[in-house]
Amino acid sequence: MSDWKSFLKAYPIDWLLEENNPPVRYFTLTDILERTETDPEVKRVKMKIMETELVPIILAKQKVKGYWETPENFYIKSKYKGTVWQFLILAQLGASGKDKRIVRTCEFIFQNSQDRKNGGFSYLGDEVEGGKDSKVLPCLTGNIIWCLIRFGYIKDHRVQKGIDWITTYQRFDDGTKDTPKGWPYDKFERCWGKHTCHMGIVKAIKALAEIPANKRSEDVKNAIKKGIEYLLKHHIYKRSHNLNLVSKPEWLQFGFPLMWNTDILEILYILTKLNYRDNRMQEAVDLVISKQDDQGKWKLERTFNGRFQVNIEKKGRPSKWVTLNALKVLKSYYGKK
Repeated sequence: MSDWKSFLKAYPIDWLLEENNPPVRYFTLTDILERTETDPEVKRVKMKIMETELVPIILAKQKVKGYWETPENFYIKSKYKGTVWQFLILAQLGASGKDKRIVRTCEFIFQNSQDRKNGGFSYLGDEVEGGKDSKVLPCLTGNIIWCLIRFGYIKDHRVQKGIDWITTYQRFDDGTKDTPKGWPYDKFERCWGKHTCHMGIVKAIKALAEIPANKRSEDVKNAIKKGIEYLLKHHIYKRSHNLNLVSKPEWLQFGFPLMWNTDILEILYILTKLNYRDNRMQEAVDLVISKQDDQGKWKLERTFNGRFQVNIEKKGRPSKWVTLNALKVLKSYYGKK
């Protein structure tokens, strides 16, 4: 395999290790430089994540019961400012699941969003009845399970129930089969139409990939296999029935943090995390390489800034987060098998 660094126009590690962004510094130390969690510098920077910059600013806006804005508007009406969105951002920033404020939010999500009968996560619900089964979304379920695992809840029976929801109900067909009937497929054409929603699959596989390999059940392994083949069939970002066409042009624009949306960096990261290296990934990898500037940095091309509780980086400027994610992909893809 080629040395992944040979594909860089410059080596931006010193920039990523600057003290002004503790989460990026932490993930650079652990994911790129392969420093362990017991390393003194890793431990120091991990504590800094909770003490400086974005994480404490976001948590300062949290209400006492663990939500943001209002409890009932945790997803739709307070989009990108409400609870679910802060939950996603904090998980991507590497916030600690041991912090009591994060614990409060985890419990709020379980109580208000999870369909207690079937385990999926809904965009509408309340503390008394839980998430409404008619409002469960596949992308939301995948995102929430990913966050909860990141926050240390993998052994929680409610997380296991959410994982079971994914392996039971998530579809991976490509418009070539009859649409299943009944719950949950009779709702939300965009999620459960003839062609399975790409974002739902990406977020589902992202969640399942977060489960340690030695803890994946056969159902999880089978779901991962189906999801990966679906993504590879599309060469990451193309239409499977006409590979000359791009499925979603916005997938070629790199963003951070990602919400319900995706891009080719996220998809490639999931595939390489699962140790996949396939020729059908190569065009997407080449596209990632082509987007770097002369300093080996990548720009923030898509953002919901202005709609978050706090802005994260600047659109059109070199992005430490996008650069870090690009390096992760290249290191994994061109690393040792």
